[in-house]
Amino acid sequence: MPKWTAITAVALCALLAACGPPQVQQDAPAADEMTGTLRVWLFDEATREPKQDVVDAAVAEFEAAHADVEVDVRYIPVDTRAERFTGAFNDPASAPDVAEFGNTDLAGYVAAGGLADLSGMLQEWPAAADLDPAVLETAKLDGAVYGMPWYTGVRALYYRTDVFAELGLEPPRTLDELAGTASAIRAARPDLHGISVGGKYHYAMLPFLWAAGGEIAVREGGTWRAAVDTPQARRGIAAFADLIAGGACPREQCADLTGSQSVQAFASGAAAMTIGGDFNRAAVDAGAAGGEYAVVPLPGETEGSIAPAFAGGNLLGVLKSSERATLAREFVKLLAGKEYQRRMYEAMGNLPTFTDVQQEIAATDPAAAPFIDTLRAGTRFVPATPAWSEIDAQGVLPTMVQEIINGTPVEEATRAAAERMNGLFEGR
Repeated sequence: MPKWTAITAVALCALLAACGPPQVQQDAPAADEMTGTLRVWLFDEATREPKQDVVDAAVAEFEAAHADVEVDVRYIPVDTRAERFTGAFNDPASAPDVAEFGNTDLAGYVAAGGLADLSGMLQEWPAAADLDPAVLETAKLDGAVYGMPWYTGVRALYYRTDVFAELGLEPPRTLDELAGTASAIRAARPDLHGISVGGKYHYAMLPFLWAAGGEIAVREGGTWRAAVDTPQARRGIAAFADLIAGGACPREQCADLTGSQSVQAFASGAAAMTIGGDFNRAAVDAGAAGGEYAVVPLPGETEGSIAPAFAGGNLLGVLKSSERATLAREFVKLLAGKEYQRRMYEAMGNLPTFTDVQQEIAATDPAAAPFIDTLRAGTRFVPATPAWSEIDAQGVLPTMVQEIINGTPVEEATRAAAERMNGLFEGR
């Protein structure tokens, strides 16, 4: 079994949010040195030791295989990454050769001209054939690959086994059953939230939107256009909002909840269900719900289906300014390769991005199976455009959901959100 660590700031940032892209440009150098210092930036963790142990082993292996090369790893705070990357893109002398970044940051960094195209590297690397295609899509922009998927993260349905046994309930098989079960629990056990979700938890709302056949946005003639105001999207958004507006998660307590707060309510024993990630398992295990819960894939609209999940995760990329681009690509292939993804799973619980490694883990760790089943069912991603970071930073989707919860008609709230999104998409 893996040695789990609590959810970290980096996981929250990479899987739940994005920051504004640096608006700079960068040119590739002519040099490609094969000796000297290879500079690497990785995100810091609340508990760094498990991650650092794995990285240190990869560094030792790499240095042993490359004479006259030293790998200098720096751990940077995730909440300062926008400033750090802007500085690196502006000043190549201070920039790393290899860097970790969230997949929602990729479009902005590419627009800034800061990342090297790794498409050729993946074409020549046999292991890349086993990358999960949906996860690999999160590393692409306009068909080119700008990062190696290092780990991924998806959400599934956590439920309290003791509460379900007490009330004679079975895990819901459809989203309609989910809503009915949540309401039934709330009626029978008013001391509990039937399900813990929040108005600011839009990454839990998106599976409802996608399961209903909706989209966040569509690309038309090279331009993104909002689609949250289509009938399909409105149906899914309304179904999610009604979990709170309808009282299964009381409006006065749940309208302002974020994703981490929603999961914490479940972990603390205040809720019978929640939508949480594989990366939340340590927090739940450490809480009052530990040992009294199970996880199943979040169901879709029809029995036997799985609602599409948002594919979060982090990437390893090579900066365009690197004077050791070949060495940088080789280090990325090692650290993000199958062996070290296995080790990172054992150390951190990070889900691998290779399908064969995912299958190995599902066979040996049953607790990981619901998340891997969710991956296999097909994941989705946010629009691959720098505008997304602005949409996210301005809270367009959470604002829309909260307005619906508080009584604004779905048509009006989604129309306003679409207009705001289209204003940000323009010129991108």
